[in-house]
Amino acid sequence: MVTTHITRRKASSLVLAALATQGAGAFAQKNTSVALSGVMGSKALLVVNGTPKTVAVGDVHGGVKLVSVSAQDAVVDVEGKRVQLNLGGTHVNLGGNSSEGSGSRIVLTAGTGGHFVTRGSINGKSVQFLVDTGATSVAMSQAEAERIGLKYKSGQMGVSSTANGEVMMYITKLDSVRINDVQVFNVDATVLLAPMDMVLLGNSFLTRFQMKRENNVLTLDKKS
Repeated sequence: MVTTHITRRKASSLVLAALATQGAGAFAQKNTSVALSGVMGSKALLVVNGTPKTVAVGDVHGGVKLVSVSAQDAVVDVEGKRVQLNLGGTHVNLGGNSSEGSGSRIVLTAGTGGHFVTRGSINGKSVQFLVDTGATSVAMSQAEAERIGLKYKSGQMGVSSTANGEVMMYITKLDSVRINDVQVFNVDATVLLAPMDMVLLGNSFLTRFQMKRENNVLTLDKKS
């Protein structure tokens, strides 16, 4: 029997975090890569070629002009072409092949309650992550594991210590975990036999990166 620590956050914190307008959409044309990493009122956090900056409508960052912004998306002008970026959207390339997840930097903006919430994928299936440095591994509920078709029951069973006491879990491996155009492989995970609002992005993923936080912006740079 294996015991691991998942998180000390209460379920109410997860519910609040789920309401955060945080996610990522991206667009790349020629040598210009643009990502929508967050929305803060009438401004957007744009990441242009890996450099984040909060811009207002009409401002230009790295040759990219912010045309409009809403709670869920933004429209930018790149080299005379207008592109809509959706929070939680997938990476988009024009004039080239689809992104293979070869990026190296993730930039997230804190949402409600200071939590970092973002859309991403596990084994190619879309999920919503909550960054949790107190979680040993990527952790999800049994219902979420079944939704994405994860074959977790062949894994070792154990016990997880949570804010609500001990719960049974399965220990498994994820083929891939991806956020924007950044992808890592063979990631340790746990599947809890208990309800959870989101997938916890724990240290089995986070330790693959150098983490830097400045105010409400968290930057993850992939280790070589």
